[in-house]
Amino acid sequence: MEQFRNIGIIGRLGSSQVLDTIRRLKRFLVERHLHVILEDSIAEMLPGHGMQTCTRKLMGEICDLVIVVGGDGSLLGAARAMARHGTPVLGINRGSLGFLTDIRPDELEAKVSEVLEGRYLMESRFLLEGLVRRGDELIGQSDALNDVVLHPGKSTRMIEFELYINGQFVCSQKSDGLIVATPTGSTAYALSAGGPIMHPKLDAIVIVPMYPHTLSSRPIVVDGNSELKVVVSPNLQIYPQVSCDGQNHFTCAPGDTLTIRKKVQKLQLIHPVGHNYYEICRTKLGWGSRLGGHE
Repeated sequence: MEQFRNIGIIGRLGSSQVLDTIRRLKRFLVERHLHVILEDSIAEMLPGHGMQTCTRKLMGEICDLVIVVGGDGSLLGAARAMARHGTPVLGINRGSLGFLTDIRPDELEAKVSEVLEGRYLMESRFLLEGLVRRGDELIGQSDALNDVVLHPGKSTRMIEFELYINGQFVCSQKSDGLIVATPTGSTAYALSAGGPIMHPKLDAIVIVPMYPHTLSSRPIVVDGNSELKVVVSPNLQIYPQVSCDGQNHFTCAPGDTLTIRKKVQKLQLIHPVGHNYYEICRTKLGWGSRLGGHE
């Protein structure tokens, strides 16, 4: 197992609980004589911290491990930055769901100690890349760990588009939009739209229509190496938006092409020993426990 010496900390802004947990984590790491680097935006909220600071972009280059304190949204943002460098990411949950940030604050010292001692599970999660082109011109580009979503933006109108997979025409569709999700993102927006839950180890992409005009339009699961092209109808009267992980957004014009494909770089996500994906689903989604009340 890799030895972690240079440890970056990223936190969700605007939360006193996150700041309290970061102070506790920083103190714990310093007591273990580890080199701690704070993301510059969170460092501004901790006057007198005495630690090295850097941008999120640089953090992936200089850290052996990055610990995210916050919710799944915080980890999504960190994941896109760290995947470029293959820097492992560990999440401490200070959000609501916690599908990705799976260490509770009350077990911080015990679980982080295990990771530092080499007792952890490393899991690779692939990301998607979304590119919007207007003719030959690249208009927008972003990565997504969860999903790339085409939607009407603030408009209440349906949008019309054509879908191609690996160059083959699949269908034209009128709907409120289209969600293209990774297995990681299958328990996020795609699940709310009626998509299937996919185990994170699957090499697959799910395509989920949002309130389609044709009731026979159903989610499709395709090979993870597929290239998807979504051509916005040139007759559309509105300018739809593309959102990556619900955090990065850009606007399409009628006739634009959205291309979605797997990124080469993957997120290295660390879990504590004993991590159980089905237990997380059971807890977060309210699935039934064993008959007789046994765990």
